[in-house]
Amino acid sequence: MHLGEVHTAMLEKEAKDYELPVQQYMEQMEAMHPIGFIGEPIDIAYMDLYLASDESRWVTGSELVIDGGFLVK
Repeated sequence: MHLGEVHTAMLEKEAKDYELPVQQYMEQMEAMHPIGFIGEPIDIAYMDLYLASDESRWVTGSELVIDGGFLVK
């Protein structure tokens, strides 16, 4: 899987590394995603759930991009 920005402790650490308030950094990241918001851990969990389910039994060798449209922009 190729993940975009996901709101986790790692994202908050990035904000601190750039010496920005977390909220400001989040707003900047949201502006870069066409979908209009940053992913949450549950968004990744749902993809994992799909891949672990029988519904994905025909899925093989795929590269899944889960980035809120970031690469499209």
